[in-house]
Amino acid sequence: MLSNSVKGIFYGCGAAICYGTNPLGALFLYREGLSPESVLCYRFATAIVLLALLMLFNRNRFAIKKAEILPLAVLGFLFAFCALTLFAAFNYMDAGLASTLLFLYPLEVALMMALIYKERLTAKTGAAIALSLLGIGLLYRGGEGGMPLSSIGLLLVFLSSFTYAIYIVFVNKANLQMGPLKLTFYVMIFCLLFLTLYSVCLGSGLPPLLQSPSSYGWALMLGFVPTVLSLVLMTKAVKIVGSTSTAIMGGLEPLTAVVIGVCVFGETLTIRLALGILLVLASVVVLAVKKK
Repeated sequence: MLSNSVKGIFYGCGAAICYGTNPLGALFLYREGLSPESVLCYRFATAIVLLALLMLFNRNRFAIKKAEILPLAVLGFLFAFCALTLFAAFNYMDAGLASTLLFLYPLEVALMMALIYKERLTAKTGAAIALSLLGIGLLYRGGEGGMPLSSIGLLLVFLSSFTYAIYIVFVNKANLQMGPLKLTFYVMIFCLLFLTLYSVCLGSGLPPLLQSPSSYGWALMLGFVPTVLSLVLMTKAVKIVGSTSTAIMGGLEPLTAVVIGVCVFGETLTIRLALGILLVLASVVVLAVKKK
C-alpha cells in the first residue's frame, strides 16, 4: 500500500501534468479553424457539465447567496481574461514558452501581497525575482537563430500571468464560504458567459458547430484533463502534502507543455531556451521552498 505522502506526490504531479496538456487540445482545434475564444467556450462548457455531474455525485448543494454573485462574477471575468490571453499567445509563440512564462504568477502574487497588503518581501523572494528576470531575458532572445520572440505573444502571456495572480489574491481575500468544486463550477459559468459575450461582440461570433468527431474529442479532452481532472488531483494533493509542495510540483506544468510542443508540434528547443525555462522554474522553486 502506498503511503499518504507518496499518494500526495502522485496527485500533485498528476495535476501539473494534466494542466500542462492545454496546448495539446488547443493547437489541434486551431488547426481545424477555431478561434481561441471558440476553443475556450467549448472547453469551459464541457467543464461545467462535468463539474455539475461531480457535484451531484458528491451531493453538493448548488444554491448560492446573493452576496456571492458579484465576487463569483469578478472571478469569472478574471479567469476568462487569463485563459483568453494565454490561448491567444499560442498563435504568436511556442506553447511551451507561453506556459513557462505563465508560471511566473507565484512571483507576481508575492509582489502583490508585499505592495498591497504590506507582507514582508524577503531576500528569498528577491532572489527568485532575479532568477525569473534572467530566465525571461534568455527566453526573449532564445528563438531559433537568436531571433527575438513576438512582442505581442509576450504581452499576451504576461497579461495572462498577471491576471491569474490577481485571481489568486482575490479568491483568497473574497472569503467565499464554498468548496473548490462549487466555486469552480460557478466561476466557469461566469467565465463562459464573458467569453461568449466577447466572441459575439469583439471576436469571431458565436462558436461554430464542431465539424468532426476529433474536434469533439479534443473539446472534451480540454474540459476534462487540464480543467476538471487537474482541479480534482490538485485538491487531493493540497489536502495531503500541503500547498507549498503542490506548488513545487506545479513546475511540471510548463515542462509538460514544452515536451508536447517539441514532440507533437515540432517546436524548436534550443540550449538557450532550455536554460531560460530552467531559470524561470528555479525561481518559483526558490520561492516555494520553506527554510528548515
